[in-house]
Amino acid sequence: MCGIVAYIGSQKAYPIILKGLKRLEYRGYDSSGIALYGEQIETFKRKGRVAELEVWDEKMIETATVGIGHTRWATHGEPSDANAHPHTSNNGQLTLVHNGIIENYASLKQELIQKGYVFKSETDTKVLVNFIEEIQKNNDYSLEEAMRVALKRVVGAYVIIVMENGFPDRLIAARKGSPLVIGVGEGEHFLASDTQ
Repeated sequence: MCGIVAYIGSQKAYPIILKGLKRLEYRGYDSSGIALYGEQIETFKRKGRVAELEVWDEKMIETATVGIGHTRWATHGEPSDANAHPHTSNNGQLTLVHNGIIENYASLKQELIQKGYVFKSETDTKVLVNFIEEIQKNNDYSLEEAMRVALKRVVGAYVIIVMENGFPDRLIAARKGSPLVIGVGEGEHFLASDTQ
């Protein structure tokens, strides 16, 4: 079972997300990752335990106040660094974490391959982030509108949280059939797949 933790506010996001992912370890997983928004979105992900993320030594971990994290239990694709979340769209603008399963990912993937998309991951999540990118790019939609359109075509249960380069003060989340907990604080928000 996968786990998601996200933070946006004024505190350092990295230690909050790392601690949250460690609290979700009881759910079982085979890889994990974190994406933070500094000057742009940077991602660090590894096969194995959450402790592997403690070696990330980018300067931005001391300053970033927005981020998303994920623990993954392989459903599509073997446990590997490439298949670990977060996933970034081909154009590098969108970064997404996802819990659940996209049942029609294979047909969506074929559509995207015909449009020139290349996949370095075997996951349904990589298909989803690129599907949102394709809709956003071809229709000149905002991220919110592109997500709405994309999710109307998606079959399955999911929680997704998306970050977009150029929008450092925003996380966008959507869910269908999978749990998402949102904590509202003074000038900060926490999102997670579990209350732990």
